[in-house]
Amino acid sequence: MTESKGLETRITLRQGQKASFEQGTLRITGKNGEASREISHPMIQVGVEGNEIVMRVPRDTKNQKRMLNTHDAHVRNLVRGADEGHVYKLKICASHFPMTVQVAGSQLVIKNFLGEKFPRTLALKEGATVKVDGQIITVESANKETAGTVASDIEKLTRRPGFDPRVFQDGIYMILKDGKGVAE
Repeated sequence: MTESKGLETRITLRQGQKASFEQGTLRITGKNGEASREISHPMIQVGVEGNEIVMRVPRDTKNQKRMLNTHDAHVRNLVRGADEGHVYKLKICASHFPMTVQVAGSQLVIKNFLGEKFPRTLALKEGATVKVDGQIITVESANKETAGTVASDIEKLTRRPGFDPRVFQDGIYMILKDGKGVAE
């Protein structure tokens, strides 16, 4: 019977980035801000060696390889987010009633959606910046999960259950998900 040697993956930090791993939380700081994530899987050992993040698992079983690759993808998103950031774009679509969208403090306010008298509001998550420029809403964050959550919450804010979205097309829809265009 052969003994397994385990698996290891190394992620190199970009220029100007710093990483630290304390109490199960990996923090990466870069020119776009700080991105952090809790990595607390009992089989994964995480460490920072110079300008590399090293993750190891003790055995090379299928489940441990899967878990290591999942956390590897999460850490690569952290590295990219701390350097470039994650950007989501949404488009405001209004055919009959002109919709007004604005950011007021830490809230997004949609007025006159389908002629409604009361505005729809959304409390924005901390760590994401939202900008409204004409018919385009831009959501930016160093954390991919935060940017995606805020963008989907904005899209869900104008959802109308019980109506066919192919016919009733008023609303706010994603057109760019973290640099990838949405299929039309």
